[in-house]
Formats: sequence, structure tokens, C-alpha cells
Amino acid sequence: MLFKKNDGITIEEIMKNFTISEPAIRKHLHELVKQGLVSKEQHKQKIGRPFFTYGLTRKGHGLFPNQYESLPVTLLEDLENLQGPQAVRALLNKRMEREQEELQEGLTDSEEFEDKIAALVELQNNNGYMLEVERTQEGHFILTNFNCPIANIAHKYRQVCTNEKKIYSSVFPNSEVIPQNFITAGDHVCKWMIKAAAEDE
Repeated sequence: MLFKKNDGITIEEIMKNFTISEPAIRKHLHELVKQGLVSKEQHKQKIGRPFFTYGLTRKGHGLFPNQYESLPVTLLEDLENLQGPQAVRALLNKRMEREQEELQEGLTDSEEFEDKIAALVELQNNNGYMLEVERTQEGHFILTNFNCPIANIAHKYRQVCTNEKKIYSSVFPNSEVIPQNFITAGDHVCKWMIKAAAEDE
């Protein structure tokens, strides 16, 4: 609450609100900074040593009650009520096209099938997914996703899952992309098989 009300607060100002020792406060601050919940910024002075201020990071703000999860779905529902379901489909397709372009751009340096899979996994994990990859004896790849960062939208609008298949099929035009599991269908994970093209097997 202290950081929420104050943007850029010094150690001296923090200490006024607690009865524990300064070393104990610094230890807690160090842990919060380490976890990415609090930022630490250095300020230089003309005279004397520099001092530091502390404030909440975006991740730290996310710990407080918010509408991050429900708002996107609510906005899509509002759009559907105002413009009809075709407007939502168009918007989700626009997102698909953008994600497809970003992935293809990020995979330009990967020519081998296995390297391209590895690059895809890294890119998607950077986007908030939690992908792990397994290679089958036939040379195909199983992508298991333990976290869908837009699951709240996908549960309401299953087009998101269909679009994901289109994205992977576009990124791997010579491969067959086979969906096996969906979180939105009640499964624990999303799972995809990307089959190696004949020349890659």
C-alpha cells in the first residue's frame, strides 16, 4: 500500500512507516527488487553520495485488485453487442495476422526444422506462453503449452484456438499441424503436433 500511494520513495521515508530496523527493511526491499515487484532508481547529487528511490513495477501493480483478466473479454462483448459478431472475428483475425508476422520475422534466421521449432518455442515463451517441446521417433515435434496468456478470451471466443492453428500452419507451410489438447476444452494443457515435412524426416 505504501508503494501504491507513493511514486519514488526513499529508504528514510519508508522507515517512518515501520518499527523494524533499517537493515531489515533493506533486506525486504532487496527481495522485492529481486522478484521484479519493486524498482530501484539511483539519483546523483551535486554534493554527497547518490540516493535511491523505490517504486512499484508493472508486475508489482499487478498484485493489486484489477480488471486485467476480465476487461478484454468485456470489451469484446461490448464490441459484439455494438457491431455484431463479425466485428469480433475481424478483430481477432487482425491479432492473428500481427502475431503471424511477428513470428515469421523472428524465425527468418532459422532454416532447419528443429532450429525453427526451438526458435518458435523461445519466441512464444517470451510472449507469456509456457511451451515445452518433445521430439518423436518419427522426427515430429510435440509442443505442450502449460500456460495460455489469453485463456480468458479463448474460453469465450474459441476462434482464438482456431487462429493459433492457422498461425502455426503458416509458420510451417510444409508441415501438418495437428491439435491434440486444448485448455479451453477442459484439458490441463494445450498440445500441438507439428509433423516434419517429407524432406525433413
